Amino acid sequence: MASFKGTTIVAVRKNGKVAIAGDGQVTYGNTVLKGNAHKIRHLFGGKVITGFAGTTADAFTLFELFEVKLKQYNGDLTRSAVELAKQWRTDKQLRQLEAMLLVTDGEKIFLLNGAGDVVDPEQNAMGIGSGGNFALSAALAYLDVDNDLTAKEIAVKSVKIASKLCIYTDDQIIVEEL
Repeated sequence: MASFKGTTIVAVRKNGKVAIAGDGQVTYGNTVLKGNAHKIRHLFGGKVITGFAGTTADAFTLFELFEVKLKQYNGDLTRSAVELAKQWRTDKQLRQLEAMLLVTDGEKIFLLNGAGDVVDPEQNAMGIGSGGNFALSAALAYLDVDNDLTAKEIAVKSVKIASKLCIYTDDQIIVEEL
């Protein structure tokens, strides 16, 4: 059975700011179902931004669970991410969720997945989803050259590049920055 999928998310950190950008395309099997989806969410009173790639309903479940962890651990992003990853990996039902999250508090960036991984980027960018590696490559290239682009501008440009390469990514980009 086909499922609804969300595709490309990239996080970029530069000059004390972190931006997360995502495309708007949702596919159902090999059909574009929607082109203006919002895959980026503010949590914890706007102090945390998260974006998802993967099955839409699963991602919304994870947003809710992560918000609970943020409240439980008073906004501590690292502790909340680790505790969600542990719960996700060890709970029989949650293990079936097919999504990934990028989360930031404006300083730290983490990738969370159902294998229990909590990964912080080695460099100042991270990408997930079908076009995530394209967007990540573009972001790293922009970060590597001396330019006046902001984290937000780099994130948007990176997803636009991914949209030209990945058929599951469009150029209807939502971006948020902390």
